[in-house]
Amino acid sequence: MRLNALSIALACIAGLLSSPVDAQGRLTLLDRGTYVCALPGDATGSAWVEQAGREFTIEGGSSYDTPRGGGTYLMEGRQVIFTRGPMRGMKLMLLSSGLLQEIGRDGKLGRLRCHRTGARD
Repeated sequence: MRLNALSIALACIAGLLSSPVDAQGRLTLLDRGTYVCALPGDATGSAWVEQAGREFTIEGGSSYDTPRGGGTYLMEGRQVIFTRGPMRGMKLMLLSSGLLQEIGRDGKLGRLRCHRTGARD
């Protein structure tokens, strides 16, 4: 009996040590609606350059739709990870309500930003 309790305690400690250090919080959902993605422009032209084909629409629950098909995403705290579909592997950080910024493979914020243009009916 005592060995079993020790085994459980050690397993719990091992689980805590192996859990991700950067876990951000509870699971949430993005606001429903269409999101348009753009890169910053320059002083000689547009302030923002929309990226054709990068727009997506958040449906009910944790699903999204794009012109190339639909999929699912996971939002933990402020980090959004697209888990299935054409955007699979893309990561975004929620900066404010309706404004997301891409997270690069190096973990740093990238230049691409996506903003919600309106609620979905």
